[in-house]
Amino acid sequence: MEERTAEIFEHGFTDHVLVCTTDRDGEYACCADAHGQAVLDAVQEWLRERGVFWSNVHVAETGCLGLCSEDGTAVAIHPRGRWYADVTPADVPGLLEDVFGPEATRLGVESTAE
Repeated sequence: MEERTAEIFEHGFTDHVLVCTTDRDGEYACCADAHGQAVLDAVQEWLRERGVFWSNVHVAETGCLGLCSEDGTAVAIHPRGRWYADVTPADVPGLLEDVFGPEATRLGVESTAE
């Protein structure tokens, strides 16, 4: 095992956006059926347009975040401790603007949770 925390922070990493794309059969909703891939694509596009994708902000496609809904996808933003359910692709610009600022200038580890 190799801890690489210092290296990550030295390269400017500040935030991590997790987007659930879980696909499963069963009686419960899953994010894949609630546009999970489209939400992931919208997050990546918004960050790319502002030049912070994979430099300051890492994005990860995840398994279940425990916020399952047929109305949208689950998204978590760390280390801010922000958790969202029912996110649609149309919600992504407003959500990320609220968290990171319109031009992604509010990056860092400060918590914006209420």
